[in-house]
Amino acid sequence: MGNEGTAVTDQVAVRGGSAAAAGTLPCGVPEEVSGHMSEQASGDGPGYPDGRSGQLPGRSARPSSGLSADPSSGLSADPSADLSSGLSADLSDERLDDLLAAVEQIVREVADAEVLPRWRRLADADIAVKNGPHDLVTTADRRAEERLTERLTALLPGSVVVGEEAVSADPAVLDRLRGDAPVWVVDPVDGTAAFVRGEDGFATLVALVAGGEPLASWTYAPRRGWFATARRGGGAHLDGRPLRTADEDRPLRLWTSNPVFRTGRERALLARLEDSGAVCAPCTCAGLAYLDVARGVSDGVAFFWELPWDHAAGLLLVAEAGGADRTLAGAPFRVAGGNELPFTAARDAATAARIVAVLHGGEDGARSAAGRPAGPAGAEENGVRAVARADGEPAAGPSDAEHEPAGQPSDADGGGRR
Repeated sequence: MGNEGTAVTDQVAVRGGSAAAAGTLPCGVPEEVSGHMSEQASGDGPGYPDGRSGQLPGRSARPSSGLSADPSSGLSADPSADLSSGLSADLSDERLDDLLAAVEQIVREVADAEVLPRWRRLADADIAVKNGPHDLVTTADRRAEERLTERLTALLPGSVVVGEEAVSADPAVLDRLRGDAPVWVVDPVDGTAAFVRGEDGFATLVALVAGGEPLASWTYAPRRGWFATARRGGGAHLDGRPLRTADEDRPLRLWTSNPVFRTGRERALLARLEDSGAVCAPCTCAGLAYLDVARGVSDGVAFFWELPWDHAAGLLLVAEAGGADRTLAGAPFRVAGGNELPFTAARDAATAARIVAVLHGGEDGARSAAGRPAGPAGAEENGVRAVARADGEPAAGPSDAEHEPAGQPSDADGGGRR
């Protein structure tokens, strides 16, 4: 293996504290679900760009006005690019339907060309540290974002890109989210640390945002063979199958932030969720955490950072599968930033409201998170819904035989990896 194997080993050693901390599942996941929820529970985390606030640079919790992007800073399409699809800045439902298929092809081709060939084949020169030892970037991240930027802006003339690596180089790129042009929000490799370690818990995420609202999203987990899409008003799908959040009555299962990034305040707030009876586990790939909520494997997320490339695709996926999101202020999450954190995306609006109530310390919310309705029995939308059946089979989504990666809970393996 030579240099390739050495590079991965060295990087894992550097991040050994992270993997150990997250891998212990500090929220006390029961044995029957620990196999599934430990799939993501090792290493990678968000990296907070604005001190320890988790907020985007220059974004207050209540911004007084929007920032308009300089049109000259936008990426323009190559006039020589193949525009045979006929797509334009017209974002009608018909155009979005066309985009779903076209962008899926682009995402697959780019990930298959730039990401997968480097999986478990990274050399020392392919791995770098950005803002700290838990914030890695690889050649795969950079090359994939470059290719996605070229092809997506060519596909939709007049559009611009906000990508993780572009923002790392120039934070002013974030201002494009407050401009008039349609924006492609791109995370070329969500779960970079897992990718570096040679694990399969990573994904390529793309969302199309206009007027601050996600209109369509694409989530590709190439090693697991999953491709999820969503269109506003058009539903969410995984490999062509409709997705629906779960609706069974049991204690909540929630994905949370990585322990290595938590402040004292965050630990205290998460302790409220644990005390309420919720089953929590740290995730390393936000895109896959959202997919779990959308396909009924988990109930929600409780996150403390607002980097748009981590959230835009997944938030729409959950919403179109029947879920809802809410910030600590009780408002919908804003992709452009300025959110009061933490926030949740959950299986339905009632569950999202109750998670926020728990985070605020409300007794009613605490009872509901433990699986007991906060108020009197009544309309079904006010009941607490849980994620999955006792045997670990998703309430909706792929079958174990066709889609579940090794180590996830299934009837065949008795609950997956411990």
